Amino acid sequence: MSVQAPATLFDQDAVRRAVDTVLTDFLATQTHSALDRSLPQQAAEALSGFLGAGGKRIRPVLCVAGWQAAGGTGTLDPAIRAAASLEMFHSFALIHDDIIDASDTRRGQPTVHGQTSTHAAILIGDLVLVFADQLLHGAGLTPAQLDAVLPIANALRADTIYRQYLDISHAGQPSADPGPALTIAQYNIAKYTIEGPLLLGAALTGDGDAIRATLTACGMAVGEAFQLRDDLLGIFGNPTHTGKPSLDDLREGKTTVLMALALQNADGPQRRVLHHHVDNPHPIDAGADQIRTVLTDTGARTTVEEMITERRQSALTTLDTANLPTHITAVLRSLAVSATSRTT
Repeated sequence: MSVQAPATLFDQDAVRRAVDTVLTDFLATQTHSALDRSLPQQAAEALSGFLGAGGKRIRPVLCVAGWQAAGGTGTLDPAIRAAASLEMFHSFALIHDDIIDASDTRRGQPTVHGQTSTHAAILIGDLVLVFADQLLHGAGLTPAQLDAVLPIANALRADTIYRQYLDISHAGQPSADPGPALTIAQYNIAKYTIEGPLLLGAALTGDGDAIRATLTACGMAVGEAFQLRDDLLGIFGNPTHTGKPSLDDLREGKTTVLMALALQNADGPQRRVLHHHVDNPHPIDAGADQIRTVLTDTGARTTVEEMITERRQSALTTLDTANLPTHITAVLRSLAVSATSRTT
């Protein structure tokens, strides 16, 4: 039985539940298929545990919001299935990211490579990428919808992998230039998490070009703010709330606007603290505390908070003047605030 989209309502929780149902059913089918063919079932089982551990499902929510923003009506099923493919792709990216970052936990649980092995997790991630493609092509889209959606989906996937490459290319090289970090932010969150899902959803209607500029302006501003907030949480966040160790970004020597601004304003002793402790494979708590002090005393933390506020306000201003359905404007305003003010 299909779910109909009300003309003046957007229920984020209902979207999340519907996406979770699609993912659960899909993985159950994959598990049975592997069993029938005498293939390992561990990949689908590990992924089921990974997806069941939580996640905000922000990309699927934005995909369906983009669909309604462009005038999508009637059954939600194709939009939900296309949205589920984004969450599946996100799982692929996280599984590989955790390997690259040598992270021990994700969503408060051991990472996939921690539960299996690095080699197994690489293969599981590869399989998840295949699953994402199967979900999109099996979403019940018309040929015209597929023609409109595939270029966006392919660009989103390629940009995500390019971002991963940018991340490792700049890791361990603290720089006072925020330019590379802003570029990574644009591809990591702005395009991948916010703009891309919105545009993909809008493309499902065949009328997405009419609001493309609005969705891009809003999505890029919110996305950059989201990444800047993520960078702050990577240093100052509570692991109990974020579900990820707060020292990972320091251990990796991650390129962030926060670190670049600190290096710009640091004096000699502060700069030595940053260079000594960043990219340390085993940072001690005292070293992390020293870095947090430098990030605060140089004004970097305050400046990043100001940058987040500016981008959030830019997105809200765009929405105030946009010709979008009232209920979708309200949803996007709410997401703009929650995504950039979050503590997890």
